[in-house]
Amino acid sequence: MSDILLYLVPSAALALLLWIGSGAHPFFFLFTAAGTLCHELAHFSVGLLTNAEPVGLSVIPRRIKKPGKGHNWELGSVTFANLRWYNAAPSALAPLLVLALPFAAAWWRTRHGLVFEALDLALAFLLAPQFLSFWPSPVDWRLAARSWPWIPVLALAGLATIYRTELLQLVKG
Repeated sequence: MSDILLYLVPSAALALLLWIGSGAHPFFFLFTAAGTLCHELAHFSVGLLTNAEPVGLSVIPRRIKKPGKGHNWELGSVTFANLRWYNAAPSALAPLLVLALPFAAAWWRTRHGLVFEALDLALAFLLAPQFLSFWPSPVDWRLAARSWPWIPVLALAGLATIYRTELLQLVKG
């Protein structure tokens, strides 16, 4: 595991530089395109699997008006036709799955020991945007909140299933 984390340090450092740069100039959005694509494809794919019926996908950056004053950038979006209580959280929080990509690539490259080659430099540039794109946006969190009343209920049901034997012994005394 330490080899994997060490392998990901250059990508994480590059992600930090991209984040700083993208705040300074829109040109840096070009370097975050791979992350944006993965973020939006995660929404789209999970939306398909959970019957949220994705009807639109865009990865073209556009300026949007910020509440209050100024502008902000929207790097991509997915629209759904059937977002309901049961599929809102999985569809909206799907970008969290994007974090598996850097870890899978790091595992693949370090499974026989840590060696850094020219290919790894290219991978660092492809993996860095994933660190910037895995976190759901504020809009994603608001959409996920549509599922929130069921999340604690499902979590308790899952825990009760896992700890069924212990709970039965507790009830029986």
